[in-house]
Amino acid sequence: MAGELSEKLNRCVEIILIALMAALVVNVWIGVADRYYFHWQFNWPEPLARYLMIWTVLLAISSGIVRREHIGLTILIDRLPVSLRRTALLLSDLLGILLFAYLFWFGLGFAAAGLTRQAMILGLSLGPAYSAIPAAAGLAAIQLLLVMLRDLGEQRVEDQAEL
Repeated sequence: MAGELSEKLNRCVEIILIALMAALVVNVWIGVADRYYFHWQFNWPEPLARYLMIWTVLLAISSGIVRREHIGLTILIDRLPVSLRRTALLLSDLLGILLFAYLFWFGLGFAAAGLTRQAMILGLSLGPAYSAIPAAAGLAAIQLLLVMLRDLGEQRVEDQAEL
């Protein structure tokens, strides 16, 4: 159940990531065409690219969590007996959830403060850009909880030394 919900949520996030990457590519093409060919003097492609990349990178964290593809140091955990290994992995997931919950909570204040600040070039509020922090942290906490329930402390990472 948790695994299925995690996969469905991840599919939605990946669709958003595809749209963000497509927008980023088009935006960069417009910036290059403006700079080298048409000389329209647009001032928005560079800051827009920055904000699109921030959203893309932060939302992609949850996709890595679903597949357990983030870097992990397993040298100590691999040497533990299976019963302790499960406990250590569950504890690690719980600590990760707490970290993302902390980032979510304080990210809300950061995003709210961004509503009153303006981007220098665009003159727009920085609230939408700063909202990437609590959105990504909340999504990561939810995905880590779902993955923790899915795996229940079983290590799904292949031992790189045996490859």
